[in-house]
Amino acid sequence: MELKEIKELIKLVSDSGVSEVDITKGDFKIAIKKHEEKTVVMQAPQAYAPAPVQVAAPAATERLEAPAAKTETVAGNFITIKSPMIGTYYKSPSPDKAAFVQVGDEIKVGQVLCIVEAMKLFNEIESEVSGRIVKILVENASPIEYDQPLFLVEPK
Repeated sequence: MELKEIKELIKLVSDSGVSEVDITKGDFKIAIKKHEEKTVVMQAPQAYAPAPVQVAAPAATERLEAPAAKTETVAGNFITIKSPMIGTYYKSPSPDKAAFVQVGDEIKVGQVLCIVEAMKLFNEIESEVSGRIVKILVENASPIEYDQPLFLVEPK
């Protein structure tokens, strides 16, 4: 099952009145359960280890695309930057480093705003707008949902 399909299932459970979904596809099993407004994903261990997949390393000049944050204009002519995925929000690359952005900072398109850890992968979230950070709407190291507002930005 592809990550995109798993994300769609999680969104379906979050948006619907369904509290639990179990899916079996061959040797792959997944259970998604909704508890107290939180969505939990559990993957059953497989009975065998799949053969390793050979993946070509990206060329030195090739840039891996980071997920772009979703945006939405809100009252007061501010733009809300929303999370493109479920995970844990981190304001800096490591605890001893400075935050990517702070209130009052000018940002531009493509600038990294934060990191979202999802399934042990750290995803840099990039801005799709230019402007000034007015408010940071989440706390560091807090769990976030898909489409959850992260930042308020005053566009340029």
